[in-house]
Amino acid sequence: MADYSSRTLLAAALMLPGLAAPGAQAQTAPEVASLGLRYLDYRDWQPGAKRIASRSPAFRLLTPVGEGAAFEAVLAHDAISGASPLYHHTLSGASGKGVNDHRSTAEAKFTRYFGDDALALSASASSERDYLSRGGAVEWRHWSTDRNTAFTLGAGGADDRIDPVNGVARGSRRHSRELLAGLTQVLSSVSLLNLNLGHGRGEGYFSDPYKPLDRRPDAREHHTLQVRYHHHLAPAGASLRFTYRYYRDTWAIRAHTLDLAWHQALAGNWWVMPALRYHTQAAAWFYHDPPFPAGWSLGAIYSADTRLAAFGALAPAFSVGRAFPGGWRADLRLEAYRQRAGWRPGGGSAGLAPFSARLVSFGLSRDF
Repeated sequence: MADYSSRTLLAAALMLPGLAAPGAQAQTAPEVASLGLRYLDYRDWQPGAKRIASRSPAFRLLTPVGEGAAFEAVLAHDAISGASPLYHHTLSGASGKGVNDHRSTAEAKFTRYFGDDALALSASASSERDYLSRGGAVEWRHWSTDRNTAFTLGAGGADDRIDPVNGVARGSRRHSRELLAGLTQVLSSVSLLNLNLGHGRGEGYFSDPYKPLDRRPDAREHHTLQVRYHHHLAPAGASLRFTYRYYRDTWAIRAHTLDLAWHQALAGNWWVMPALRYHTQAAAWFYHDPPFPAGWSLGAIYSADTRLAAFGALAPAFSVGRAFPGGWRADLRLEAYRQRAGWRPGGGSAGLAPFSARLVSFGLSRDF
């Protein structure tokens, strides 16, 4: 299975459809079609060691279907290589093993608009050499008559099959379900507030078959709260975007994420957007600090996966883009990611090595 960090960054860059954030949806069916390409290059490393590299082209189509309906599709492919951690800071490449995988993803979404309401259905599939996932979602949106208030309810689920190439837990299954509720409120002619609540539960195989002694609970339940605030500063031709997300689950992980972005319009249809994200999380109750395998006992729930550790992280980013005649648009995004145990208030997991990543993505689209 591909490294989680590269999957997460790709999904964020593509903004895949499905259970999308309430309030981020159009209030009417699109009048024109749009076709886009996005290419993402991701790399991460630790002191003295290169880790995962991922290159990911993706295509997105959004088109009206008759009157009052829209169809959206995303196709993506990841080429992943490098060395992922076996445990703590011991990389798979150091033992003669490595990561060389491909991941293909497809998602389709159909939305029908009925006056003040819209109903969307979506289906998705993702496959790797050792992993197959199929999912679906349904979403209902309702707008007030004056279009200043929107409510969203959504439900989705996925069924996964895990077939590790090393033969561990071959044919294992995982099932997940998620509920989503949202409220979007126009506060004034220049400000917008969005509130999202999420609940999810998964059952089945959650362990990492490629990490020695890794054994996790066979169920995981989580809750999320997300608040978004957008404010347009007309005199400056800019918009301030603020997002806060809180996450908690039954593995004792508690996470806070703050995003701040400034979208600035420039002359000649150019725009720039500097941004900064701060993330902090507590460790899972069964994560153990180095040295490996301290804290392990036969048959016990145990993990040395540092993605389950306690840490803080900073991710500065800068995007630039331009709209061209004929409906063309292009943008370039640069993002750096730095993770340290000491950046978590109160301290993080002991012995956690610094982790770094960088992401470059380019997007090109056209309306027609």
